[in-house]
Amino acid sequence: MLHPEIARLVKEHYQTKLAHRAFVPGKDRVHYAGRVFDAEELLRLVESSLDFWLTEGRFAEEFSEKIADFLGREDVMLTNSGSSANLLAFAALCSKRLGARRLQTGDEVIAVAAGFPATVTPILQYGLVPVFVDVDLETCNIDIEMLKKAISPQTKCIFLAHTLGNPFDLDAVHALCEEHNLWLIEDNCDAFGSRYKEALTGTFGHLATISFYPAHHITTGEGGAVVTNDEELARIVRSLRDWGRDCYCNSGENNTCGKRFSQQFGSLPRGYDHKYVYSELGYNLKMTDMQAAIGSAQMDKLAHFILRRKENFLAWQRVFRKYEDFFIFEKPTPGSDPAWFAYVVTLSEKAPFTRDEFVHELNENLIETRYLFAGNMIRQPFFEGMSYRLADHLHNTDYIMNNTFFLGTYPGLTEEMLAWCEKIIDGFMQKRRKG
Repeated sequence: MLHPEIARLVKEHYQTKLAHRAFVPGKDRVHYAGRVFDAEELLRLVESSLDFWLTEGRFAEEFSEKIADFLGREDVMLTNSGSSANLLAFAALCSKRLGARRLQTGDEVIAVAAGFPATVTPILQYGLVPVFVDVDLETCNIDIEMLKKAISPQTKCIFLAHTLGNPFDLDAVHALCEEHNLWLIEDNCDAFGSRYKEALTGTFGHLATISFYPAHHITTGEGGAVVTNDEELARIVRSLRDWGRDCYCNSGENNTCGKRFSQQFGSLPRGYDHKYVYSELGYNLKMTDMQAAIGSAQMDKLAHFILRRKENFLAWQRVFRKYEDFFIFEKPTPGSDPAWFAYVVTLSEKAPFTRDEFVHELNENLIETRYLFAGNMIRQPFFEGMSYRLADHLHNTDYIMNNTFFLGTYPGLTEEMLAWCEKIIDGFMQKRRKG
């Protein structure tokens, strides 16, 4: 009898405390990203808390199934973050279970330096060598011709993100993986819902990752997932995520295999409890059921969120096209339909102002901006002393480091916010043109 009353009060709380309010130009911040939700997420969260099933449970199963159905993948392993998802995907390819195909210390992995650290740090953490390839300025994705030349006998894997929602050239990358027998990991954290030639990104690689941080297409607060159609890789990822255990029973289950006390593992006593047999050097990187409850509600909104991101990208494009001489405009990779994470702004050499001057003006007027993550990864403090190889030069990566930033496309942007941004941008451009 209490549940209907609790639900009524949750809805009332949402309307009173959390529902949308009018934007006040110059006083309210225009965020580059943020959580977009309604009472449904709160209702699911409260429902899961009333169950008090704190680890993975019915909501995790529901959330996983919705992601699997959306992507058309067999296995979805929920994690506590997108970065953990990247770590697990890469660690899985280092598993002894893969035999001669496993990644080992000293092997090379193709990557880009113009991106987020979480796509590169697992390579270093597992003792492999990242090989950095430059990017194309108009897509911010890997230079395919340089990639072809970068592959050596030591190359065993390609690990790339779809930069800010724009898919990399999956035809070319997939063909190179087939030709050279390379693993492919898609970091799909910024591109959940993007398409390449009608197929969704996150469905091309041996493994793919998703992030549910509040800046991304849907959110659980912290959270992520690893996705695959390979049963063996899925089992390895689950093991690594769950302390490295060999048992694959879900939380609350026992003896799913029917052989819990009758097997031999390593030099353990025969019949040692399978729930306490560890076949991988693992972690504990699971998602809670309360997070999954939020994610399940967010999945029901994903199609709308993707549409709004595309609309907001076009709104920004209309503003910036008035000043074509000053910018290098990002283009969708040929054959792609991006669910844009952001609107990329790259200054051309003709611009009569610097990136930092423009960003300062926007932030002074409470319009949030972000640089393209690490800029050039090898110039970051943590990279000092790290082993890596350059495929050739990183000229465009350095150009991005000095001349690129991005604005939000997230569904919380309103017409009033975009109109305010256009006013500030127009004013800045007019002053600079006169100057």
